[in-house]
Amino acid sequence: MTESFVKLNDGWNAQPNAPEPQVLFSEDALLLTFDLNAFQYPTFKEGQRATLRFTNCSRFRLGAPNDEGWYAEYYGDNTRAPWGDFYELSDPSIGNFDSDWRVGPAPSAPQPQRHFLFHLRDDTFECHAADWSIAFHTK
Repeated sequence: MTESFVKLNDGWNAQPNAPEPQVLFSEDALLLTFDLNAFQYPTFKEGQRATLRFTNCSRFRLGAPNDEGWYAEYYGDNTRAPWGDFYELSDPSIGNFDSDWRVGPAPSAPQPQRHFLFHLRDDTFECHAADWSIAFHTK
């Protein structure tokens, strides 16, 4: 893996089979809620959820590639982020997979925006936002 992908998740990731992602807006933030991986991280209970909060999010997408597209080397080379992890991309030529981007809750957010990428089972989540945080829900 190259320095273009900076792994952000430590001690958690999404449930590998059916993370059930949901996107909501809260003022200038985008919220991505998903099931946590209790198989790999036994500190979490099965069905426990977390929410990633992206502040000053100008745009986002939740769509292709899914896991099959990822394994078929959707990136077009061997420089791809490992499956199931959450990253910040530092190379602007990577990511921005499809044209299914949507306007975020802060479309005129000031620059610079950071580019985040999270591979889920049936989708890939990307967004451009100023920052992120995570909250773990109690079961």
